[in-house]
Amino acid sequence: MLVAVLDMAALIRGLRAGRALRGLSSVAVQGTVSPQCSNVRRGFHRAALLRLSDNSKSDTSVPPPSYHEVHTTGDSSSSSAQGETSEDAQPNTSFQDQSGEHGEDYETEEQLQARILTTALEFVPQHGWTVEAIAAGAETLGLSAASTGMFNNGAGDLVLHFVAQCNTQLAETLAEQHNQVQLGHAEPKKTAEFLKDAVEMRLRMLTPYIDTWPQAMSILLLPHNIPDSLKHLTTLVDDIWYYAGDRSTDVNWYTRRAALTGIYNTTELVMVQDSSTDFEETWAFLDNRIKDVVNIANTAKQVQATGEAVVQGLMGAAITLKNLTGMNQRR
Repeated sequence: MLVAVLDMAALIRGLRAGRALRGLSSVAVQGTVSPQCSNVRRGFHRAALLRLSDNSKSDTSVPPPSYHEVHTTGDSSSSSAQGETSEDAQPNTSFQDQSGEHGEDYETEEQLQARILTTALEFVPQHGWTVEAIAAGAETLGLSAASTGMFNNGAGDLVLHFVAQCNTQLAETLAEQHNQVQLGHAEPKKTAEFLKDAVEMRLRMLTPYIDTWPQAMSILLLPHNIPDSLKHLTTLVDDIWYYAGDRSTDVNWYTRRAALTGIYNTTELVMVQDSSTDFEETWAFLDNRIKDVVNIANTAKQVQATGEAVVQGLMGAAITLKNLTGMNQRR
């Protein structure tokens, strides 16, 4: 009892001698008396820090640049940019399997959707470009078929994912070829040859799905899918011209891309109707059309003509798809 009184007297003298330590002493006393309160306080503090971190990540998100913009800023800057992107883009959600356990690696919703759609492509020959193919892809990954509810656009998401995947694959190949030429390991191609090879390479990616591709084209032409469809098409054409060496900044930039867009659309239509061996008729058609686009001059008449060619190509696609659909139904 006497020791307790002496301790209390010492505490009082300490408080009187150092008023500046009043707050610290109070915290120390509270920590000694009520450790549960201290734990609760630390829990709230931790939750607040996590909330601030999540808000900071969501506020600083920036849309990714185009493919050739990323790969033409130099090796050193590209490497640092990729490092910063990988750090800033750390996902804040984790993949949870059916057992309820979280995996060690985190995965965003977009990454999970991409995995499902990529797997669903294996079932397109069987189910077509449908929600059923997406459901089959989800089940293959051990997920419920109800995962298709993640895709608001249904089959449209599957087709657009495939188009974007093909465009990325082509851009990577063209970038690698460009690097080989820059290093002197390969000879540069003439513009006409380069354009033909690039368009043919992209169209050959449709070969595994050629029987169902008219269905995919009709999905891309639905009103709500046209903006994304055109975005992917313009990105494709821009990448091809960029690696072909076009650095024009005048009206020729638009003229050449409009002309190549029309050529790609019409060649795609020829391909879905081509029954020749290895699509020989399609590549012959492409070769003849490419020769025209290389010699395009900067005149208002030709700009108007190429613009009309694009419109006619899109209208022709709609008419052709309608005819193909009718033929398939009659069969």
